[in-house]
Amino acid sequence: MEKNRLEAFSDGVLAIIITIMVLEIKVPHSTEWAELLKLWPVFFSYVLSFIYVGIYWGNHHHLLHTVHRVNPGIIWANMALLFCLSLVPFASAWMGENHFETNAVVVYAIVLELNALTFYFLQSCILKSQQNDSKLRDALEKSKMKGIISQVAYIAAIPIAFWQPVISFFLFFAVAIAWIVPERNIERALKA
Repeated sequence: MEKNRLEAFSDGVLAIIITIMVLEIKVPHSTEWAELLKLWPVFFSYVLSFIYVGIYWGNHHHLLHTVHRVNPGIIWANMALLFCLSLVPFASAWMGENHFETNAVVVYAIVLELNALTFYFLQSCILKSQQNDSKLRDALEKSKMKGIISQVAYIAAIPIAFWQPVISFFLFFAVAIAWIVPERNIERALKA
């Protein structure tokens, strides 16, 4: 399979995910500002989730630039990532609608952790298919610590949500800020 088909399919799925998320924001039946203010949890949840999907899109874009040939392992690892990303609209809407209540925050943390794990799995499949590419291996090694810290934050957010769900939300936000600029290590390695 050509990698451009995989990229196009992935871009389409991610566009649909973002569209579904924005459709979860229900328009108030009143024009009063107070009604709009009631939507702040839904809006914050949407913004955070939009940023996460954007981060995955950017890093996915850079990662797929390293692929020379797509094999079944890469296809299915990519499908696993897209599946987990497709859970973001549900988790985001549930968390926003329920004002960051414990169970909704726990589910959101689990979804974020699944996304991180499947992205790591996709990286591993791509790396395995290009065993001779030491530049790619070095580039992925440089961003490995940030990935580990992110996963620790997602896992830590689960028990913290039972104590203070808002702190879990701030953990999600901190990880998003850390990743907001796509990883440039892969891009630099390809240019070297």
